[in-house]
Amino acid sequence: MMTRRTIQLPEPARPLVLAAFLALMAGLAAVAFMVAINRVFTGIWQTLAGASPLTFVLGSFAVISLSSLLVGWLLGAFAPEAAGSGIPQLKAAISKDFGVVKAQPVWIKFIAGIVSIGGGASLGREGPTVYVCGGVASTLAAWLGVRRQNRRAAASAGAAAGLAAAFNTPLAAITFVLEELVGDLNSRLLGTVVLASVVGAFVVHALIGRQPAFEVPPVAAASWSMYLAVPLVAAVAALAGVAFQRASLDLRERLRASRWPAWARPLLGGWITWALAVAVFLTTGRLGVLGLGYEDLSDALARTIDWRTAGILLAGKLVATTACYGFGGCGGIFSPTLFMGGMAGFLVAGILQPALDLTTSDQIILAAVGMSACFGAAVRAPMTAILMIFEMTHQFELVPGLMLGTLVSQAIARSLCRANFYEEVLLQDGHALHTIKPPRDFGAWRHLPVYAVVNPQPVVLNSLAPAALREAIQRYPYQCFPVQLDDGRRGILTRRELESSLLRGAEPALEPAIHCRPDETLQAIESRILESPTGMMLVRDADDGPIVGLFTLHDLLRAQAAVMG
Repeated sequence: MMTRRTIQLPEPARPLVLAAFLALMAGLAAVAFMVAINRVFTGIWQTLAGASPLTFVLGSFAVISLSSLLVGWLLGAFAPEAAGSGIPQLKAAISKDFGVVKAQPVWIKFIAGIVSIGGGASLGREGPTVYVCGGVASTLAAWLGVRRQNRRAAASAGAAAGLAAAFNTPLAAITFVLEELVGDLNSRLLGTVVLASVVGAFVVHALIGRQPAFEVPPVAAASWSMYLAVPLVAAVAALAGVAFQRASLDLRERLRASRWPAWARPLLGGWITWALAVAVFLTTGRLGVLGLGYEDLSDALARTIDWRTAGILLAGKLVATTACYGFGGCGGIFSPTLFMGGMAGFLVAGILQPALDLTTSDQIILAAVGMSACFGAAVRAPMTAILMIFEMTHQFELVPGLMLGTLVSQAIARSLCRANFYEEVLLQDGHALHTIKPPRDFGAWRHLPVYAVVNPQPVVLNSLAPAALREAIQRYPYQCFPVQLDDGRRGILTRRELESSLLRGAEPALEPAIHCRPDETLQAIESRILESPTGMMLVRDADDGPIVGLFTLHDLLRAQAAVMG
């Protein structure tokens, strides 16, 4: 009698096989998202561009209005958190919730992204691709039985595979996931991220072909005069990125307190984009204000767009993208910042050309410097900014200029903005992320001091007045709030009790607070954190001192999962 034999993978190989499978699924999702957007955009906008001016004006208005209304309905009715690029939300999931991503916002992001960007919204597909692919990998990991605390690796692998497939840039995908999403270039997830990025690149090579994102003619060695223009180009492009970040986030914050319904907000951004796109198209014959703008950017890199047209496209794209993102559209900032930076580079190069006698190769290099500088100023990921442009163009001659431009753009961005674009979005939404860097040796785990794991910037309530409670519940998503009152009372206020007290019109009851000092070890406080009814401890330097930090059981589990991972 024959017995059935099953193949058992060796224990060290199982995580690699799982990561490769998740990356394969994420890469397929990224390619499907990219192809769908390109086909929708080409089918609609190339047809309208070939029609009469009146047909273009009326048809474009109808398309943008209908697509914006559909996006607003999808976001408002099913998943408001699917607005924007998705990278801040994925970053929060990896940092705060073990990489767990809900399934519903993922498929809403997938559909709304196709409708929004394909319908002409001035936003990018790369951010939504990273979120969708990270969410797909996280959801599949859950279906395959991966424990909740081990899904950071799955979400990171999906994100890396998605970005590698979206841009055809595996090296930049590795650095972006580690620099921005994980926040640690020496993370234990490095091997998983590298493998996933390679698989994502293989997927796009197999299905679409091995090709750079932009067609760039061969670039000769740069002249020495070109390097005199690099700081100015980088400065202009970085200022465009900073202007976009400040304006779009300011608009986003103002709308949070407005009476405009969520479903109608993308329509406002769509109408502003339509007006700008019509004006630019009738003036220049270019569609770059709409969608990704990659065709116009490729034409600019091929030197078929003059610097005056580049200036018009830069201004139109800046205002349109600010409106689309600020009004709550569905899409990211990769493509718009690359577009704005490239056009800024051509604008400055065209102005300086008579004085510096810049060659064609010089002007192409300056456009690439602008792309890297604008993107890098918004995202604050300098290694990613350099590698991404290099991998997209396959031109080594760009690298010295990219490095110099990145230094200038980072200096400008850090002096004018308190944080990068994604972190400021999270701060607006009430998420203050703090990075935990646990020891590499698990044996030293219990000897870590509390301050190595603690949240050093907790949201502390200093008043129990109804107005203060309403502001806290509207602004922050937390389930528990530490309370420190002027009369000496201290405790923990749960969200449920806060909501109930507002309905009752009475002062809320506080849960007792458990305290610890920042220099105590995790071993010393482990029994106290388990005794806390809210799983939370208040960190104070002295028994009667102010609250200097917040330590939760969730923080402990996240750091422990990072060590065991």
